[in-house]
Amino acid sequence: MLITGFAIVVLATTAVTAPLRTTEIEKSPAQSRIDWARAALARAPEGERARVGLHNEIALALARRARETGDTSFYDQAARALAPALALAPEDLQARTIEIWIMLGRHEFAAALEKAQALNRRAPDDVQVYGLIADAAAEMGEYATAESAVQWMLDIRPGNVAGLTRGAYLREVFGDVDGAIDFMTLAYERTPPDESEDRAWLLTHIGHLMLLAGRVDDAESAVRRALEAFPDYHYALAMMGRVRTAQGRHAEAAEFLARHVAAAPHPENYYYHAEALQRAGRLAEAAAAWKVFETKARGEMNAVDNANRELVLYYVDRANQGDEALRIASAEIVRRRDVYTRDALAWSLSAVGRHAEAREAINAALSVGTSDPRLLYHAGIIAMRQGDRDSARRYLERAIQGASESTQPAREALASLSAK
Repeated sequence: MLITGFAIVVLATTAVTAPLRTTEIEKSPAQSRIDWARAALARAPEGERARVGLHNEIALALARRARETGDTSFYDQAARALAPALALAPEDLQARTIEIWIMLGRHEFAAALEKAQALNRRAPDDVQVYGLIADAAAEMGEYATAESAVQWMLDIRPGNVAGLTRGAYLREVFGDVDGAIDFMTLAYERTPPDESEDRAWLLTHIGHLMLLAGRVDDAESAVRRALEAFPDYHYALAMMGRVRTAQGRHAEAAEFLARHVAAAPHPENYYYHAEALQRAGRLAEAAAAWKVFETKARGEMNAVDNANRELVLYYVDRANQGDEALRIASAEIVRRRDVYTRDALAWSLSAVGRHAEAREAINAALSVGTSDPRLLYHAGIIAMRQGDRDSARRYLERAIQGASESTQPAREALASLSAK
Protein backbone atom coordinates (compact mmCIF):
# COMPACT_ATOMS: atom_id res chain seq x y z
CA MET A 1 0.00 0.00 0.00
CA LEU A 2 1.33 3.37 -0.90
CA ILE A 3 1.80 5.87 1.84
CA THR A 4 -0.90 8.49 1.70
CA GLY A 5 -2.12 8.76 5.25
CA PHE A 6 -1.25 8.21 8.86
CA ALA A 7 0.58 5.07 9.87
CA ILE A 8 1.45 4.73 13.52
CA VAL A 9 5.15 4.30 14.15
CA VAL A 10 5.32 3.77 17.88
CA LEU A 11 2.29 3.32 20.08
CA ALA A 12 4.06 2.83 23.38
CA THR A 13 6.01 0.39 25.45
CA THR A 14 3.53 -1.81 27.25
CA ALA A 15 3.71 -2.68 30.91
CA VAL A 16 5.90 -5.66 30.08
CA THR A 17 9.02 -5.18 27.98
CA ALA A 18 10.31 -8.13 26.00
CA PRO A 19 14.09 -8.55 26.20
CA LEU A 20 15.46 -9.48 22.77
CA ARG A 21 18.16 -12.14 22.80
CA THR A 22 20.81 -12.31 20.09
CA THR A 23 19.12 -15.30 18.47
CA GLU A 24 15.86 -13.31 18.23
CA ILE A 25 17.35 -10.41 16.34
CA GLU A 26 17.02 -12.40 13.12
CA LYS A 27 13.25 -12.34 13.58
CA SER A 28 11.25 -9.19 13.07
CA PRO A 29 10.90 -6.99 16.17
CA ALA A 30 7.18 -7.73 16.42
CA GLN A 31 7.55 -11.50 15.99
CA SER A 32 10.23 -11.59 18.68
CA ARG A 33 7.87 -9.80 21.07
CA ILE A 34 5.01 -12.16 20.22
CA ASP A 35 7.13 -15.24 20.90
CA TRP A 36 8.56 -13.87 24.14
CA ALA A 37 5.20 -12.75 25.54
CA ARG A 38 3.44 -16.00 24.63
CA ALA A 39 6.14 -18.00 26.39
CA ALA A 40 5.92 -15.73 29.44
CA LEU A 41 2.13 -16.01 29.47
CA ALA A 42 2.35 -19.80 29.45
CA ARG A 43 4.43 -19.63 32.66
CA ALA A 44 2.35 -16.97 34.43
CA PRO A 45 0.01 -18.07 37.24
CA GLU A 46 -3.72 -17.80 36.53
CA GLY A 47 -5.37 -14.61 37.73
CA GLU A 48 -2.13 -12.72 38.17
CA ARG A 49 -2.24 -9.01 37.25
CA ALA A 50 0.89 -9.53 35.16
CA ARG A 51 -1.22 -11.58 32.73
CA VAL A 52 -3.02 -8.42 31.66
CA GLY A 53 0.28 -6.86 30.65
CA LEU A 54 1.27 -10.00 28.75
CA HIS A 55 -2.02 -10.13 26.86
CA ASN A 56 -1.50 -6.47 26.02
CA GLU A 57 2.02 -7.19 24.85
CA ILE A 58 0.87 -9.96 22.52
CA ALA A 59 -1.95 -7.89 21.09
CA LEU A 60 0.26 -4.87 20.48
CA ALA A 61 2.95 -6.99 18.83
CA LEU A 62 0.37 -8.65 16.58
CA ALA A 63 -0.89 -5.21 15.53
CA ARG A 64 2.68 -4.19 14.79
CA ARG A 65 3.10 -7.43 12.85
CA ALA A 66 0.24 -6.29 10.59
CA ARG A 67 2.28 -3.28 9.60
CA GLU A 68 5.48 -5.28 9.23
CA THR A 69 3.87 -7.69 6.78
CA GLY A 70 0.95 -5.81 5.24
CA ASP A 71 -1.27 -8.72 6.36
CA THR A 72 -4.34 -7.12 7.91
CA SER A 73 -5.52 -10.44 9.36
CA PHE A 74 -3.05 -9.77 12.17
CA TYR A 75 -5.44 -7.07 13.42
CA ASP A 76 -8.08 -9.76 13.94
CA GLN A 77 -5.53 -11.87 15.77
CA ALA A 78 -4.61 -8.84 17.88
CA ALA A 79 -8.25 -8.25 18.82
CA ARG A 80 -8.60 -11.87 19.93
CA ALA A 81 -5.36 -11.66 21.91
CA LEU A 82 -6.53 -8.48 23.63
CA ALA A 83 -9.92 -9.86 24.70
CA PRO A 84 -8.61 -11.63 27.84
CA ALA A 85 -6.92 -8.43 29.03
CA LEU A 86 -10.16 -6.49 28.65
CA ALA A 87 -12.04 -9.25 30.46
CA LEU A 88 -9.56 -9.30 33.35
CA ALA A 89 -9.19 -5.51 33.59
CA PRO A 90 -11.90 -3.65 31.63
CA GLU A 91 -10.56 -0.23 32.63
CA ASP A 92 -6.90 -0.94 31.90
CA LEU A 93 -5.65 2.12 30.06
CA GLN A 94 -3.09 0.27 27.98
CA ALA A 95 -5.61 -2.34 26.86
CA ARG A 96 -8.10 0.35 25.84
CA THR A 97 -5.36 2.19 23.98
CA ILE A 98 -4.41 -0.93 22.04
CA GLU A 99 -8.08 -1.58 21.31
CA ILE A 100 -8.31 1.79 19.56
CA TRP A 101 -5.05 1.19 17.71
CA ILE A 102 -6.52 -2.03 16.31
CA MET A 103 -9.63 -0.13 15.24
CA LEU A 104 -7.44 2.33 13.36
CA GLY A 105 -5.66 -0.54 11.65
CA ARG A 106 -9.06 -1.81 10.54
CA HIS A 107 -9.96 1.68 9.26
CA GLU A 108 -12.79 2.14 11.75
CA PHE A 109 -11.89 5.81 11.95
CA ALA A 110 -15.11 7.41 13.18
CA ALA A 111 -15.59 4.89 15.98
CA ALA A 112 -11.90 5.10 16.88
CA LEU A 113 -12.09 8.87 17.19
CA GLU A 114 -15.09 8.66 19.48
CA LYS A 115 -13.40 6.08 21.71
CA ALA A 116 -10.10 7.96 21.77
CA GLN A 117 -11.76 11.22 22.79
CA ALA A 118 -13.64 9.41 25.56
CA LEU A 119 -10.40 7.84 26.77
CA ASN A 120 -8.72 11.25 26.62
CA ARG A 121 -11.31 12.65 29.03
CA ARG A 122 -10.37 9.89 31.43
CA ALA A 123 -6.60 10.26 30.96
CA PRO A 124 -6.05 13.85 29.80
CA ASP A 125 -2.25 13.75 30.11
CA ASP A 126 -1.60 10.50 28.24
CA VAL A 127 0.54 11.08 25.15
CA GLN A 128 -0.53 7.82 23.50
CA VAL A 129 -4.19 8.75 23.58
CA TYR A 130 -3.54 12.11 21.95
CA GLY A 131 -1.76 10.21 19.19
CA LEU A 132 -4.84 8.07 18.59
CA ILE A 133 -7.02 11.17 18.43
CA ALA A 134 -4.63 12.68 15.90
CA ASP A 135 -4.68 9.55 13.73
CA ALA A 136 -8.44 9.18 13.65
CA ALA A 137 -9.17 12.89 13.30
CA ALA A 138 -6.80 13.26 10.36
CA GLU A 139 -8.48 10.39 8.52
CA MET A 140 -11.86 11.99 9.18
CA GLY A 141 -10.62 15.30 7.78
CA GLU A 142 -10.81 16.99 11.18
CA TYR A 143 -7.38 18.55 10.84
CA ALA A 144 -7.78 21.20 13.54
CA THR A 145 -8.53 18.45 16.07
CA ALA A 146 -5.56 16.43 14.84
CA GLU A 147 -3.26 19.44 15.02
CA SER A 148 -4.34 20.25 18.56
CA ALA A 149 -3.75 16.65 19.64
CA VAL A 150 -0.26 16.59 18.14
CA GLN A 151 0.60 19.87 19.80
CA TRP A 152 -0.42 18.37 23.14
CA MET A 153 1.83 15.37 22.46
CA LEU A 154 4.82 17.59 21.81
CA ASP A 155 4.04 19.89 24.74
CA ILE A 156 3.68 17.02 27.22
CA ARG A 157 6.76 15.15 25.98
CA PRO A 158 8.88 17.34 23.69
CA GLY A 159 10.59 15.51 20.87
CA ASN A 160 8.79 12.18 21.34
CA VAL A 161 8.89 10.02 18.21
CA ALA A 162 5.15 9.38 18.02
CA GLY A 163 4.47 13.12 18.18
CA LEU A 164 7.12 13.92 15.59
CA THR A 165 5.78 11.42 13.05
CA ARG A 166 2.25 12.72 13.40
CA GLY A 167 3.52 16.28 13.23
CA ALA A 168 5.38 15.38 10.05
CA TYR A 169 2.22 14.00 8.48
CA LEU A 170 0.27 17.14 9.29
CA ARG A 171 3.05 19.36 7.98
CA GLU A 172 2.90 17.38 4.74
CA VAL A 173 -0.87 17.76 4.47
CA PHE A 174 -0.56 21.47 5.21
CA GLY A 175 1.99 21.89 2.41
CA ASP A 176 5.14 22.25 4.51
CA VAL A 177 7.10 19.38 2.96
CA ASP A 178 10.51 20.63 4.14
CA GLY A 179 9.17 20.87 7.69
CA ALA A 180 7.77 17.36 7.38
CA ILE A 181 11.19 16.07 6.30
CA ASP A 182 12.77 17.76 9.33
CA PHE A 183 10.32 16.14 11.74
CA MET A 184 10.53 12.70 10.14
CA THR A 185 14.33 12.81 10.08
CA LEU A 186 14.43 13.75 13.76
CA ALA A 187 12.03 10.89 14.53
CA TYR A 188 14.35 8.52 12.66
CA GLU A 189 17.39 9.73 14.58
CA ARG A 190 15.57 9.10 17.87
CA THR A 191 14.44 5.56 17.01
CA PRO A 192 16.63 2.76 18.45
CA PRO A 193 18.66 0.76 15.91
CA ASP A 194 17.07 -2.54 16.95
CA GLU A 195 13.62 -1.25 15.94
CA SER A 196 14.35 -2.20 12.35
CA GLU A 197 10.77 -2.01 11.03
CA ASP A 198 10.12 1.35 12.66
CA ARG A 199 13.30 2.71 11.10
CA ALA A 200 12.40 1.24 7.72
CA TRP A 201 8.95 2.83 7.90
CA LEU A 202 10.48 6.18 8.76
CA LEU A 203 13.01 5.95 5.94
CA THR A 204 10.26 4.97 3.51
CA HIS A 205 8.22 7.97 4.50
CA ILE A 206 11.27 10.21 4.22
CA GLY A 207 11.63 8.87 0.67
CA HIS A 208 7.99 9.74 0.01
CA LEU A 209 8.55 13.27 1.25
CA MET A 210 11.73 13.63 -0.80
CA LEU A 211 9.71 12.76 -3.91
CA LEU A 212 7.15 15.41 -3.05
CA ALA A 213 10.02 17.88 -2.78
CA GLY A 214 11.37 16.79 -6.18
CA ARG A 215 14.53 15.35 -4.61
CA VAL A 216 14.49 12.05 -6.48
CA ASP A 217 18.07 10.96 -5.72
CA ASP A 218 17.57 11.59 -2.01
CA ALA A 219 14.32 9.64 -2.17
CA GLU A 220 16.10 6.67 -3.72
CA SER A 221 18.81 6.78 -1.06
CA ALA A 222 16.27 6.79 1.77
CA VAL A 223 14.30 3.88 0.33
CA ARG A 224 17.47 1.86 -0.31
CA ARG A 225 18.35 2.28 3.36
CA ALA A 226 14.83 1.17 4.31
CA LEU A 227 15.24 -2.03 2.33
CA GLU A 228 18.61 -2.64 3.95
CA ALA A 229 17.11 -2.14 7.40
CA PHE A 230 14.11 -4.40 6.72
CA PRO A 231 14.61 -6.49 3.55
CA ASP A 232 11.63 -6.85 1.21
CA TYR A 233 9.63 -4.41 3.33
CA HIS A 234 6.34 -4.02 1.50
CA TYR A 235 6.06 -0.25 1.97
CA ALA A 236 9.61 0.28 0.76
CA LEU A 237 9.06 -1.91 -2.31
CA ALA A 238 6.08 0.25 -3.23
CA MET A 239 8.04 3.44 -2.67
CA MET A 240 10.96 2.23 -4.76
CA GLY A 241 8.45 1.61 -7.53
CA ARG A 242 7.40 5.24 -7.25
CA VAL A 243 11.02 6.36 -7.31
CA ARG A 244 11.66 4.36 -10.47
CA THR A 245 8.55 5.88 -12.05
CA ALA A 246 9.83 9.37 -11.24
CA GLN A 247 13.13 8.39 -12.87
CA GLY A 248 11.36 7.13 -15.99
CA ARG A 249 12.61 3.59 -15.35
CA HIS A 250 9.19 2.02 -15.85
CA ALA A 251 10.27 -1.58 -16.35
CA GLU A 252 12.06 -1.55 -13.00
CA ALA A 253 9.10 0.22 -11.39
CA ALA A 254 6.84 -2.60 -12.57
CA GLU A 255 9.18 -5.21 -11.08
CA PHE A 256 9.30 -3.51 -7.67
CA LEU A 257 5.53 -3.17 -7.65
CA ALA A 258 5.15 -6.82 -8.65
CA ARG A 259 7.18 -7.70 -5.56
CA HIS A 260 4.97 -5.37 -3.55
CA VAL A 261 1.81 -7.14 -4.74
CA ALA A 262 3.35 -10.51 -3.92
CA ALA A 263 4.16 -9.31 -0.41
CA ALA A 264 0.86 -7.51 0.21
CA PRO A 265 -1.86 -8.57 -2.27
CA HIS A 266 -4.35 -5.83 -1.45
CA PRO A 267 -6.56 -4.47 -4.24
CA GLU A 268 -5.01 -1.01 -4.27
CA ASN A 269 -1.59 -2.54 -4.80
CA TYR A 270 -2.78 -4.21 -8.00
CA TYR A 271 -3.91 -0.77 -9.16
CA TYR A 272 -0.44 0.74 -8.85
CA HIS A 273 1.17 -2.35 -10.37
CA ALA A 274 -1.20 -2.11 -13.36
CA GLU A 275 -0.26 1.56 -13.79
CA ALA A 276 3.42 0.63 -13.85
CA LEU A 277 2.85 -2.17 -16.35
CA GLN A 278 0.95 0.27 -18.56
CA ARG A 279 3.82 2.76 -18.48
CA ALA A 280 6.29 -0.02 -19.23
CA GLY A 281 4.35 -0.93 -22.38
CA ARG A 282 3.33 -4.35 -21.06
CA LEU A 283 -0.26 -3.78 -22.10
CA ALA A 284 -1.63 -7.31 -21.93
CA GLU A 285 -0.25 -7.77 -18.42
CA ALA A 286 -1.59 -4.35 -17.44
CA ALA A 287 -5.07 -5.26 -18.67
CA ALA A 288 -4.98 -8.44 -16.61
CA ALA A 289 -3.81 -6.52 -13.53
CA TRP A 290 -6.56 -3.92 -13.98
CA LYS A 291 -9.12 -6.73 -14.08
CA VAL A 292 -7.77 -8.31 -10.90
CA PHE A 293 -7.79 -4.90 -9.25
CA GLU A 294 -11.39 -4.15 -10.19
CA THR A 295 -12.62 -7.56 -9.06
CA LYS A 296 -10.80 -7.42 -5.74
CA ALA A 297 -11.69 -3.78 -5.07
CA ARG A 298 -15.39 -4.32 -5.74
CA GLY A 299 -15.28 -7.31 -3.42
CA GLU A 300 -14.46 -5.06 -0.46
CA MET A 301 -16.20 -1.91 -1.69
CA ASN A 302 -18.67 -1.80 1.21
CA ALA A 303 -16.12 -2.58 3.90
CA VAL A 304 -14.49 0.17 5.95
CA ASP A 305 -11.04 -1.00 4.82
CA ASN A 306 -11.30 -0.69 1.07
CA ALA A 307 -9.67 0.52 -2.15
CA ASN A 308 -12.48 2.87 -3.08
CA ARG A 309 -10.29 5.86 -3.81
CA GLU A 310 -8.29 3.85 -6.33
CA LEU A 311 -11.54 2.41 -7.70
CA VAL A 312 -12.77 5.95 -8.34
CA LEU A 313 -9.56 6.77 -10.22
CA TYR A 314 -9.91 3.58 -12.23
CA TYR A 315 -13.49 4.26 -13.27
CA VAL A 316 -12.72 7.86 -14.22
CA ASP A 317 -9.32 7.45 -15.89
CA ARG A 318 -9.46 3.93 -17.30
CA ALA A 319 -13.01 2.60 -17.61
CA ASN A 320 -14.90 5.77 -18.55
CA GLN A 321 -17.57 5.06 -15.94
CA GLY A 322 -17.97 8.42 -14.26
CA ASP A 323 -21.39 7.66 -12.82
CA GLU A 324 -20.09 4.59 -11.01
CA ALA A 325 -17.05 6.52 -9.81
CA LEU A 326 -19.31 9.21 -8.36
CA ARG A 327 -21.53 6.66 -6.65
CA ILE A 328 -18.52 5.10 -4.93
CA ALA A 329 -16.94 8.44 -4.01
CA SER A 330 -20.22 9.75 -2.59
CA ALA A 331 -20.46 6.72 -0.30
CA GLU A 332 -16.81 6.90 0.75
CA ILE A 333 -16.94 10.59 1.70
CA VAL A 334 -19.40 9.62 4.44
CA ARG A 335 -16.83 7.23 5.94
CA ARG A 336 -13.80 9.53 5.77
CA ARG A 337 -13.30 13.13 4.75
CA ASP A 338 -9.56 13.58 4.46
CA VAL A 339 -8.04 15.50 1.55
CA TYR A 340 -7.52 12.37 -0.56
CA THR A 341 -11.14 11.27 -0.31
CA ARG A 342 -12.31 14.80 -1.11
CA ASP A 343 -10.04 14.69 -4.15
CA ALA A 344 -11.66 11.42 -5.29
CA LEU A 345 -15.08 13.01 -4.94
CA ALA A 346 -13.99 16.08 -6.91
CA TRP A 347 -12.50 13.97 -9.70
CA SER A 348 -15.65 11.88 -10.05
CA LEU A 349 -17.89 14.96 -10.05
CA SER A 350 -15.83 16.48 -12.84
CA ALA A 351 -16.02 13.21 -14.80
CA VAL A 352 -19.81 13.54 -15.05
CA GLY A 353 -19.69 17.22 -15.97
CA ARG A 354 -20.56 18.66 -12.56
CA HIS A 355 -17.57 20.97 -12.68
CA ALA A 356 -18.79 23.64 -10.26
CA GLU A 357 -19.37 21.03 -7.55
CA ALA A 358 -16.03 19.44 -8.46
CA ARG A 359 -14.32 22.80 -8.01
CA GLU A 360 -15.93 23.19 -4.61
CA ALA A 361 -14.80 19.71 -3.54
CA ILE A 362 -11.22 20.13 -4.75
CA ASN A 363 -11.03 23.56 -3.13
CA ALA A 364 -12.05 21.94 0.16
CA ALA A 365 -9.23 19.43 -0.28
CA LEU A 366 -6.69 22.14 -1.10
CA SER A 367 -7.87 24.53 1.62
CA VAL A 368 -5.54 23.01 4.23
CA GLY A 369 -2.55 23.89 2.04
CA THR A 370 -1.62 20.50 0.57
CA SER A 371 0.92 20.45 -2.23
CA ASP A 372 0.25 16.87 -3.32
CA PRO A 373 0.91 16.75 -7.10
CA ARG A 374 -2.07 14.55 -7.89
CA LEU A 375 -4.49 16.88 -6.13
CA LEU A 376 -2.95 19.89 -7.84
CA TYR A 377 -3.15 18.15 -11.21
CA HIS A 378 -6.82 17.37 -10.67
CA ALA A 379 -7.43 20.96 -9.58
CA GLY A 380 -5.75 22.19 -12.75
CA ILE A 381 -7.86 19.97 -15.02
CA ILE A 382 -11.07 20.91 -13.23
CA ALA A 383 -10.21 24.60 -13.61
CA MET A 384 -9.47 24.03 -17.32
CA ARG A 385 -12.86 22.40 -17.78
CA GLN A 386 -14.45 25.47 -16.22
CA GLY A 387 -12.54 27.75 -18.56
CA ASP A 388 -10.43 29.24 -15.75
CA ARG A 389 -7.10 29.18 -17.57
CA ASP A 390 -5.19 31.29 -15.05
CA SER A 391 -6.07 29.05 -12.11
CA ALA A 392 -5.43 25.96 -14.21
CA ARG A 393 -1.95 27.19 -15.09
CA ARG A 394 -1.12 27.99 -11.45
CA TYR A 395 -2.23 24.56 -10.25
CA LEU A 396 -0.41 22.69 -13.00
CA GLU A 397 2.80 24.65 -12.49
CA ARG A 398 2.72 23.70 -8.83
CA ALA A 399 1.97 20.06 -9.70
CA ILE A 400 5.17 19.67 -11.71
CA GLN A 401 7.41 20.97 -8.92
CA GLY A 402 7.43 17.61 -7.15
CA ALA A 403 8.02 14.12 -8.52
CA SER A 404 5.09 11.73 -8.70
CA GLU A 405 2.91 9.73 -11.03
CA SER A 406 0.98 12.94 -11.76
CA THR A 407 4.00 15.01 -12.80
CA GLN A 408 4.05 13.93 -16.47
CA PRO A 409 0.29 14.28 -17.01
CA ALA A 410 0.51 17.73 -15.43
CA ARG A 411 3.33 18.69 -17.81
CA GLU A 412 1.28 17.52 -20.78
CA ALA A 413 -1.80 19.41 -19.61
CA LEU A 414 0.26 22.56 -19.06
CA ALA A 415 1.75 22.25 -22.55
CA SER A 416 -1.72 21.83 -24.00
CA LEU A 417 -2.94 24.87 -22.11
CA SER A 418 -0.01 26.97 -23.32
CA ALA A 419 -0.59 25.88 -26.93
CA LYS A 420 -4.15 27.16 -26.98
